[in-house]
Amino acid sequence: AAKFAETRTRYPVFSKDDVDSLGEYLHTHTGFGSGMDILAQIDRSPVGPSKKLMLHVANVIEGELRYVLLDEQLIAFDMILSAARKSLENPDRKTAVIVKGGPGTGKSVIAINLMARLARDGFNAHYATGSRAFTETLRKVIGSRGAVQFKYFNSYMNAGADELDVLIADEAHRIRKVSWNRYTKKTDRTNRSQLEELITSSRLPVFLLDDVQVVRPDEIGSAAMIRETAEMMDCDVVEYQLEAQFRCAGSDGFVNWVDNTLGIRRTANVLWTGDEKFDFRIFDTPESLEEAIFEKDAEGFTARLTAGFCWKWSKKINADGTLVDDVVIGDYRRPWNAQPNASRLASGIPPAHLWAYDENGKNQIGCVYTAQGFEFDYAGVIFGTDIRYDFDTQRWVGDKSASHDTVVKRSGDRFVDLVKNTYRVLLSRGLKGCYVCFLDRDTERFVRSRVEG
Repeated sequence: AAKFAETRTRYPVFSKDDVDSLGEYLHTHTGFGSGMDILAQIDRSPVGPSKKLMLHVANVIEGELRYVLLDEQLIAFDMILSAARKSLENPDRKTAVIVKGGPGTGKSVIAINLMARLARDGFNAHYATGSRAFTETLRKVIGSRGAVQFKYFNSYMNAGADELDVLIADEAHRIRKVSWNRYTKKTDRTNRSQLEELITSSRLPVFLLDDVQVVRPDEIGSAAMIRETAEMMDCDVVEYQLEAQFRCAGSDGFVNWVDNTLGIRRTANVLWTGDEKFDFRIFDTPESLEEAIFEKDAEGFTARLTAGFCWKWSKKINADGTLVDDVVIGDYRRPWNAQPNASRLASGIPPAHLWAYDENGKNQIGCVYTAQGFEFDYAGVIFGTDIRYDFDTQRWVGDKSASHDTVVKRSGDRFVDLVKNTYRVLLSRGLKGCYVCFLDRDTERFVRSRVEG
């Protein structure tokens, strides 16, 4: 219509058949600037998240009241934040930060709060872990827009020097020797260690770890190894030790007692004398253990049942999408949580990486690889026979024939220590209580002998 002529001149419309006309119009209006120079400048610029994206990450995390910092957690947080700001002022000198702490000392709480503050302050920061379950759960909580900032340790094989301002490596004890595996193309493999890749990729790498949570022989992320590698790469190193226990009802005594009882390290807590704030119980059967866990779930608490890796983990599922009952103890039969790559799962069965987060995870038994990094109000543990206490020799002995963890079984003389670490992780998942069923009666007798009353 003639009355729209002026509008069409100002805002021309091109149909599907007007490709040539559209091209000529665009060239007339944009073809004489310095576009190629600008494109080259963009191509050379470091990639960073948008301000809105990072505000989204910060708002989501800071809206979670469970992520409040307490006491020495706040000291570590402030120390790392100060180091991040100094790294901008002095880009020629790199610092690596190591934060050490046992189960429940708040390493992940610090890391998540740090990610939120760095996001709000405009830093280009990534949060990386070695656990698919932990990373994918974080991505689900944050949402698709912020998920891009949450990575894996093997995401930095091709990262350039100082691409990030800050890299937060949570659960850094799970760092492996190299990022590539047998499925990685040769052209994508590097001659750098995974630790070197992480340090190279950011101006301030931050490592949060517990040396005694190493549960696989190819995990090398000890504080000593990180310190040695960082110094070799000409980095200053700052270390901080977290002491206060905020899990297990804040009971340092329980974690120390677990360490002493398993022979991981000597502590003053030889006997568990009880704590009215933390509920530790031993059950005679897996059925009674599961019943107690289900009761806590029905009361509104988060509760999960886990076990040592003493049964095969079926890769195939049943025709109807249900899981195979791999964990068989007499008449007791239950499935492990789903395999990481399982598909066609029946309704109500969460994928492996959401077992700890999805309320239906209570219906499967979790292993250390899906439980590590998480916490529940009540942790139930089936203590298998891959290690047992021998009264004759008065020491813990391993039984590789009872283990179905093929990687750990190939660990040689490290087998017993790695399995001890596995049970330490499982026993320390509870905020309010830990319930255990021992399948070896001598082991149960020994542990009961370390419980007062």
